[in-house]
Amino acid sequence: MKELLPLFDHSLEAPTAFTPEALVDAVRADRRLSSEPIPQVCVLEFDGDLTDWLVSTGAAKPCRSWACFHTSMFSLEVDGTACGIVPRTIGGPYAVLVAEQMAVSGARVVLGLTSAGRVSPSMPVPGLVSVTKAVRDEGTSYHYLSPAATVDAPPEVAKLLESELRKQSLPVLSGAVWTTDAPYRETKVQLAGHSQAGVLAVEMQAASLFAFSAAHRFPVGVAAHVTNSSSREGKAFDKGAHELGVAILEAVCRAGMRFISSSNEAHDEA
Repeated sequence: MKELLPLFDHSLEAPTAFTPEALVDAVRADRRLSSEPIPQVCVLEFDGDLTDWLVSTGAAKPCRSWACFHTSMFSLEVDGTACGIVPRTIGGPYAVLVAEQMAVSGARVVLGLTSAGRVSPSMPVPGLVSVTKAVRDEGTSYHYLSPAATVDAPPEVAKLLESELRKQSLPVLSGAVWTTDAPYRETKVQLAGHSQAGVLAVEMQAASLFAFSAAHRFPVGVAAHVTNSSSREGKAFDKGAHELGVAILEAVCRAGMRFISSSNEAHDEA
């Protein structure tokens, strides 16, 4: 049956016919942009409302060197370091498309901040997850890695995310999520099965991003803000005040900054 499915009918070793470098070069030529690198720490803010608020307050400003037809990047200063933010990159295909372009444009680590739904009853709502593994119930990851049930996050990035998130006011767990392409097709049977397997939450990007990370050996991390549950307990989809969201976003950026610092130190020692 596997051989009959188009999702599995391609060679992972075959060179791609179209590259992120080609798209970035085309945008730069079309918009007469310089090849100035983007910030080394970049965040995919999947919902976008937090970025909108930061832009409205003047805290986040357009990043002029970002060469992309599909998205806008904004620069946010965290502890004196400029970090790039791209909002509304929801879903695995879109998230990886943008991550690919970040990787060839000067980013050294890509981090995702996503809203998520609770799967395990042990997961507090609201709460935060530093994602260590993702169930591959989507399509993008299979274009980067051979078929398997799950894909791991780069452990060094996940540990730094957990460390920074624990400085926030919300409870933090570290563990697995379920990545789906179809949020309105999550069934009770699936939720129960994933819960029994220890999955904490469900979202739409982690497995795809981790597969991209593994295939290209490019560091990626994902933090999930769990804000709802199928049991509809309390106020659903309540992410709290914008100030809380900013604090979480800054924690994610600091994790990226620490990763780059440790990478620089390792390089200097070598």
